[in-house]
Amino acid sequence: MRKTLLAISVTLALVACKKTGEGEYQVQTPTVTVGTDTHTVHTPTVGTTQDTVNVPVVGTKKDTIIVDRPVVGTKKATITRPTVKKP
Repeated sequence: MRKTLLAISVTLALVACKKTGEGEYQVQTPTVTVGTDTHTVHTPTVGTTQDTVNVPVVGTKKDTIIVDRPVVGTKKATITRPTVKKP
């Protein structure tokens, strides 16, 4: 019984949606009274943003003839991260 009800609700959800434009879907939802309301849902857009961060760099420097001393520094690196823009 539950599987049948789930299958019917999934089918109705897929049938009740239609694409109206780029990033827009029109959804029909049931109302309290007998009937349906139509709503337009705007999907978010996903893009990328570049940030500059300081990354630690570890190297060695000659201290004496036998010992190499560790040296820590930083360098700038550019990373790309995803951004989500709400409609």
